[in-house]
Amino acid sequence: MYAPERQQAILVAARAHGRVEVTALAESLRVTPETVRRDLTALERLGVVRRVHGGALPVERLGVEPTLATRREHFAAEKGRVAARAIEELPEEGTVLLDAGTTTQAIAELFPRDRELTVVTNSIAIASILHGHPEIDLYVLGGRIRPRTGAAVGTWATSALADVTVDVAFLGTNGFSVRRGMTTPDQAEAMAKRAMVAASRRCVVVADSSKAELVHFHRFALLDDVALLITDRLLDEETADRLEAEGLDTIRA
Repeated sequence: MYAPERQQAILVAARAHGRVEVTALAESLRVTPETVRRDLTALERLGVVRRVHGGALPVERLGVEPTLATRREHFAAEKGRVAARAIEELPEEGTVLLDAGTTTQAIAELFPRDRELTVVTNSIAIASILHGHPEIDLYVLGGRIRPRTGAAVGTWATSALADVTVDVAFLGTNGFSVRRGMTTPDQAEAMAKRAMVAASRRCVVVADSSKAELVHFHRFALLDDVALLITDRLLDEETADRLEAEGLDTIRA
């Protein structure tokens, strides 16, 4: 396979899966990792991918925030494992906050029915799942509903959060990195997430490994603001070690 053919195959894979990894590409294309890295550099110069640690992302992924339907299909098995591990972080009793998102929605779907918990959420989907659980005292944050994510955002949501304290908050993120922390594309969502972090005694971020080393427009939390990151086992060990070295406890479920 000539270099242009190989690079086209890499680009197709990146667009199909949202991310490509150097090691996996080297195995599938039967070339050395160094060859793959050169191909990725060439594609980056063309402006069609962006290099990240261990691989690359298609540039269109960075510019467009995916819909909930798209996000539910992406890394579904990994999100299920992350959610199952997150359930272990629930208190026996007390207050819990669930941010809008597909991984936090997976947590809601696994929620135990035998604990007396107060749950706060800004997600229509999560409220619908938890409504009717007899032991849950459910609070839904108000505000403008973003069609793309189903999240309530704006001053109604942030004002309500300013007056409460929750034991543990589970937040999703569009990107996490050692350099920039937790980021998301939308300003209103970032403000809501920032208010959630401030309202929580303990903040747990849940995100599949495809979010690793992504940096979006708005930062809502530094690594120091987060007590625990739960991701999946596809996160490479080097990135996990770098996060741990910065003081962020990281679990790969």
